[in-house]
Amino acid sequence: MDELIYKGSLNSLSFGNVSYNLLREMYKSEIRVFIFPMGEKVDLEAFDSIDKDFQSWIQSMINERFNSISKDIPTLSQWHISGSESRISSHQTLFTFHELDQPTEVEKSIVRLQDNCIFSSDYSKNVFKNSGCDNVSCVNIGFDEDFLDLNLKNDNEPIHFGIMGKFEKRKNTGQIIHQWIKKFGNNYDYQLTCCIDNPFFSNEQMNGIKHQILGGQKFGNVNFLPRLKTNSEVNHFLNSIDIDLSGLSGAEGWNLPAFNATALGKWSVVMDHTSHKDWANSKNCILIQPTQTAEAYDEVFFKKGSTFNQGSINLISDDVMSEAFDKSIKKARKINESGLLLKDKFTYKKTLKNILDIIKK
Repeated sequence: MDELIYKGSLNSLSFGNVSYNLLREMYKSEIRVFIFPMGEKVDLEAFDSIDKDFQSWIQSMINERFNSISKDIPTLSQWHISGSESRISSHQTLFTFHELDQPTEVEKSIVRLQDNCIFSSDYSKNVFKNSGCDNVSCVNIGFDEDFLDLNLKNDNEPIHFGIMGKFEKRKNTGQIIHQWIKKFGNNYDYQLTCCIDNPFFSNEQMNGIKHQILGGQKFGNVNFLPRLKTNSEVNHFLNSIDIDLSGLSGAEGWNLPAFNATALGKWSVVMDHTSHKDWANSKNCILIQPTQTAEAYDEVFFKKGSTFNQGSINLISDDVMSEAFDKSIKKARKINESGLLLKDKFTYKKTLKNILDIIKK
């Protein structure tokens, strides 16, 4: 494919990271891309190891996006279903993430508006296919080549657990941290580092959430990091931990922190559901079965009765979570050889090729 219109966000959030990696593969493939950034502005601060020529190419493709544009050039939009009802050219493929199990009528209508709608997980594809959408497919995302093994050895230090991802009910953040504290709080053989600041909450709101999680107590082996500004900082965080707990989230469109940690050879405790099924298995993670489901609604990101994001998330009991922590400790100092294989199995080169193959059809 020689030309492509691309709509997507460029920022430090997960959508922005996927856009960045897709565009990098387009740049390598010498595709002429008309870039239409979603959101208020382009923010490349997180990508601190960006190649300067690639950075100049992005800016050039944005500045020149209206030059020689044509309605016949296919569009790839990487965005939420909400907000994807409009298009620039006659042919549009939507690449999107979805977490829940009950597509709404509005979501299905917008999906059907697309020439193709590609989901990041087989689970989400089937949720919409089984509800009557016949233009859906699945393409998995890849491992970001900027994430590297830093060879940080901490054999003589406490076993280091980590949880990353913005605080949400959907992600079971509160339960995970609370249960860890109940089991390991002030036991200095173990350490927990939490990177859970949600950019959609104020500092006051986040401080209140942390205070509530801790029950107003202080634990010397529990640390809270501010939101990490660069991917190099994220890479260092993932390299510093032994065990990732981000995979205990209740519903995901992929789960970049857990996936990246696993691909770097760490052990992640992962609930076996939604997008996790595309990359997590009993060989490359501590795989845990959900014990029940619950409504996803938090009246912030998921509002009951809304025309978007309706359905359930997955939960596990405190006892099962505690058992999972015990299982992970036994693997904490061992390199996850099966996890390392994810780097080659899932690449953005494959992601882009699979997307373009669908567009060409």
